[in-house]
Amino acid sequence: MTSVLFDLSFFVAAPFWLLMIVAPLWSWTRRVVASPWVVVPVVVVWLVLAVPVFGDLVALVSQPTLEGAVAFVRDERGLAALWAQIIAWDLFIGRWVYLDSRERDIHPLVMAPVLVLLILLSPIGLPLYLVLRRWTARRSA
Repeated sequence: MTSVLFDLSFFVAAPFWLLMIVAPLWSWTRRVVASPWVVVPVVVVWLVLAVPVFGDLVALVSQPTLEGAVAFVRDERGLAALWAQIIAWDLFIGRWVYLDSRERDIHPLVMAPVLVLLILLSPIGLPLYLVLRRWTARRSA
């Protein structure tokens, strides 16, 4: 069951990513992605995964240690919950980046690789977008 939920956390987020990357100018994309509720399906998966390990999760986040984090992710339920949280957070950040880039009229062909990078490595994709955002603001000024 944990393996199915692990996979599901990505599969419920993928349609929103697909819309933002493949159909960024489609009017329905903006309507759908404009809602912060797009992250709810992933959060529901996270809840199902987190409830059984909630005590360990609270202990980890209230007194974080490297050893505690390693122990938490050694349990497949803990790792799957962490994964769902990462997927939800990446989608939330990606949603903001998509909406902000549309407001700034940054070309979708420029944004597609940035959004893909956000899916794969958001700690690199977000700063890259912030630099791009600043650079495009200067060019238009």
